Amino acid sequence: MAVRIGLPAPDVVAEAYIRGQAQPRRVSPTAYRGRWLVLFFYPRDFSRICPTELQAFARLRPRFLAAGADVVGVSTDSYQAHKAWLESDLRLAEVTFPLVADSTHQMSEAYGVLQPDGSALRGTFIVDPGGLVRGIALNSPEVGRNVQETLRLVEAFRTGEPCPEEWTPGGALAVSPDAAPAGDRGFP
Repeated sequence: MAVRIGLPAPDVVAEAYIRGQAQPRRVSPTAYRGRWLVLFFYPRDFSRICPTELQAFARLRPRFLAAGADVVGVSTDSYQAHKAWLESDLRLAEVTFPLVADSTHQMSEAYGVLQPDGSALRGTFIVDPGGLVRGIALNSPEVGRNVQETLRLVEAFRTGEPCPEEWTPGGALAVSPDAAPAGDRGFP
């Protein structure tokens, strides 16, 4: 089954490394029901672009939490690789969200991001409190994602209203149908 907007997020259970915890913790998208979830896949630990993304998620994590969203990272690296990377790379000192060790590739496969070399594409999945996928962004490994845009999307989805291009919290939510061009009437 392909991951699609409006359908339930695939529920795959896997072990995660969480800084400060002595043992792996089993996590799954279902465990986050009742809250928004940002599940992001990245290619590899000990790489050039991935730490910049993890830093950005760590820096913005208080804002994600304020928006009612948890952040969980996933790569196909092992629990021990996650632990070694976070403990040795000073740039990642603030990363405290779970990093799923998808060494079996089950989660990456379920979300459609597994590459032939066994790594994951850069994939971001926004899951609502009911477990439905609300946002998907995929790109190849050589270009990092915009974490600020991911936060903006969570904040926009939370309004439950149509949000125009570049909407930000506090901005106008929708254009009245009378003000919309004729070709846009009837669509959010």
